[in-house]
Amino acid sequence: MAIIRQRKKILAFIGIGAVFFLIISGCAGGKSKKSSSELQAATPKDEGPSPLYYDFGDVLIPNELSVNKRESFVYKTPGFSAGVLALSGRVAASTLIAFFENNMQKDNWRTISSFKSPRTVMLFQKESRWCIINMSEKDFKTYVEVWVAPTINEAEAGLLK
Repeated sequence: MAIIRQRKKILAFIGIGAVFFLIISGCAGGKSKKSSSELQAATPKDEGPSPLYYDFGDVLIPNELSVNKRESFVYKTPGFSAGVLALSGRVAASTLIAFFENNMQKDNWRTISSFKSPRTVMLFQKESRWCIINMSEKDFKTYVEVWVAPTINEAEAGLLK
């Protein structure tokens, strides 16, 4: 019985010594010769995922929104795309409004008008296209529809004259 107690004490002593050795050697190996400002400049800052251009190459979508494929319809030809992109996510409508106001202008969209209420509608125009962004908040989510449609010139109107 005394031998078992003695072995337990020896094992405990060896275990404590090993942990102490690992702590000391781990701290000593972590020191760097670079200053903290050099180390900060060398490591890239992770700002999270970037916004993306989905089906419309000139309408930037925040990364907090995910596409609802069942509710979306996009028509594409070489050099042209139109349709509706349905999105949702857990982000405040006010944040999305600021995002779209800023980024649509960067992509050369001209703000025509906007309606801000429980349902927000933003209207943008380019040379040959219109973009309508429709937002509403429900059930702890914000639902967004991005509509892009071509403009119709008088010469191209056909039956719509």
